Amino acid sequence: MSQFNWKLRGEPKESIVKTIVDTFKIPRGLAKVLVARGLDSPKLVENYFNPSLDNLYDPFLLKDMDKAVERILRAIKNKELICIHGDYDVDGTTSTSMLIEFLRNLGGRVIYHIPDRFQEGYGIIPQTVKQVYEMGVSLIITVDVGITSVDAVKYAKEIGIDTIICDHHEPGPELPPAYAILDPLLPDSNYPFKQLAACGVVFKLVQAISKNLNREEEAFKYLDYVAIASAADMVPLIDENRILSYFGLKLLNEKPRPGIKGLLYCTNLKPGNLTTFSIIYSLAPLINAAGRLGDAMRSVEMMIQQDEIAAFQMAQQLEQDNRMRRYYDEKTFEEAIPLAEKFLAQKERRSLILHKEDWHAGVIGIVASRLVDKYNLPTILLTTMYNLAKGSARSIINFDIHSALKECGNLLEEFGGHKHAAGLSLKLENLPTFIECFDEIAHKYITPDMLTPELVIDAEINLSELSPRFFQFLHKFAPFGFENNKPVFLARGIFSKNGLKMFGANNFRFRAVQPINVNGGNLFFEIDAVGQNLGEKIKHINSNKPFSMVFVLEEVSAGNQTQFQLRVKDVMPDS
Repeated sequence: MSQFNWKLRGEPKESIVKTIVDTFKIPRGLAKVLVARGLDSPKLVENYFNPSLDNLYDPFLLKDMDKAVERILRAIKNKELICIHGDYDVDGTTSTSMLIEFLRNLGGRVIYHIPDRFQEGYGIIPQTVKQVYEMGVSLIITVDVGITSVDAVKYAKEIGIDTIICDHHEPGPELPPAYAILDPLLPDSNYPFKQLAACGVVFKLVQAISKNLNREEEAFKYLDYVAIASAADMVPLIDENRILSYFGLKLLNEKPRPGIKGLLYCTNLKPGNLTTFSIIYSLAPLINAAGRLGDAMRSVEMMIQQDEIAAFQMAQQLEQDNRMRRYYDEKTFEEAIPLAEKFLAQKERRSLILHKEDWHAGVIGIVASRLVDKYNLPTILLTTMYNLAKGSARSIINFDIHSALKECGNLLEEFGGHKHAAGLSLKLENLPTFIECFDEIAHKYITPDMLTPELVIDAEINLSELSPRFFQFLHKFAPFGFENNKPVFLARGIFSKNGLKMFGANNFRFRAVQPINVNGGNLFFEIDAVGQNLGEKIKHINSNKPFSMVFVLEEVSAGNQTQFQLRVKDVMPDS
């Protein structure tokens, strides 16, 4: 049995594939990937291979953008004190950092606030509004929060503070009475692209103000923040996000700002080779660590720092926090496994909801994601804070966890997020009822097929297609990320040459061989292949019988040379 359902994207029309091959002189296997992913015209492929800032959407297409720009420029002109209210994750802190730098460069008087995860929780609250009012603030700009903060925004309006909301989360049933709301998910929004990170929404505000001042080029200096946020927040790297990330990564690699350079030193990353994976696995965990274990304002201070040595010292502190975060992460995961096994043994479940009163609130979102990977069920992990069960929800493909929470909304004190991830809180006495309510909804929407994770295959190819030119064109598919993953290929009729070599606990390496019939005779194509955590597949590889293999391609540096290998994702015997 495979641990995945293999799903081959629909076979693209041969005439369209041929047009793409002929137009771009691209290997046929990669042309099939492009067409299978919806890039089925030369114009779409040209825009994909050569992203252009000219193809960004007009920021004024966002509802309320003209009002937001007018109010901010008025505040700067009148020397009003502006408070930027962010969130404690990477998207929130990069958004905050970008807007601080941009508005201060325009002469704005700007302070900022990131809530303490443990004392204030998620979002903007009336107490914070009161505090900044007493400091003389007359304009609050929320970033990555605010779309569901009705009470806080009402209170701000009552005491004479205008609020501009920059968010990308789903609106609730009642919109806050803000001066302006920038959110592509507003029901009456006509913005062409709905899947911006919050940092992307804030960039559109920066772009709009710059455009109003006839210096739009100024906005593009902040795209490094958008690239970091888009990768870390797992927004789809398609359409406008891909353009923003492409040029943001270019900025990170060619001219990193001092605050980011300090972070790079700490993670031993070098500008020039940074990818979305560098962000996800190295930069983002450190930026996140501040908010998970303490004060997220430290991440903002690091990123806006003009002295790279000072930024490096701040990053070192965040690295210590991140080591402690990994400890809590592993401890919580180990405690969650037996609870999950017991919970799932009670009856047939299509969701996993666990509560332990002393779990660390800063890591339960990460652990929920790990449990989704292990059990392939929508997962909610909860701890106890202020006599409430508070936690994080993470979903599986094709299950909208935000909508599911909405259906149980009468049992919740608050919730917010989007279809892949959300946060929530509820009274402890409501927890048993909520568990059954949520599982009932999961049973309604999750089909049996969804319980086995899908492995989506972009195209079937022969290994003989893997020429240097193939890899050269593959580079044009970057930056990779959610919904623009590395192409996944299927090859059939594979044999292992001279068996395989085990390494680590459950990993192997072998020489993949595929015979190709040419003019009535067999030629053999060989390439190195690596499988991780696939020990149970060894029997198929060592059987001396042909097998099918799903894989991605990767480059490996060996000294001064770059070699290519297959990263195996799954194996099945050929029938």
